[in-house]
Amino acid sequence: MIRDTIKAAQVAAMKSGDKPRLAAVRLILAKLKDKDIELRTASAVPEDDVLVTDVLQKMAKQRRESITLYEQGGRQELADVEKAELAVIEEFLPQQMSEDDTKAAIAAIIAETGAAGMKDMGKVVAALKAKHGTQLDMGKASGLVKAALAG
Repeated sequence: MIRDTIKAAQVAAMKSGDKPRLAAVRLILAKLKDKDIELRTASAVPEDDVLVTDVLQKMAKQRRESITLYEQGGRQELADVEKAELAVIEEFLPQQMSEDDTKAAIAAIIAETGAAGMKDMGKVVAALKAKHGTQLDMGKASGLVKAALAG
């Protein structure tokens, strides 16, 4: 499980005295704890690896946005801190599908669902997330779905 790998990384970072890495791992664990607390009242709790991947993807997206903003604002030292955190977060994310693989998966789902145009986009995106959600950046994937359905 991804969560166990993250906890092991925390222990390793403590032992090695790698403070920046330890701080990033602790951030991840704190976000996971927040999500666990949030889901205590939920009727359906997703599988743990799906939950962890979702949290990691959101954290990675936030870091990428921050890096862009810091670099535009001329704050390279802050951008470097965010890049270091992003590198740690990405270590725990499952291998992402390539763009070609993503397009092939989208084409297969469009064929399966019989989607014929933009009105079926939600159905295709939902099926894509159900099958490949942990391996995709859904933001990029929905753009590819839109292009596939429009074309």
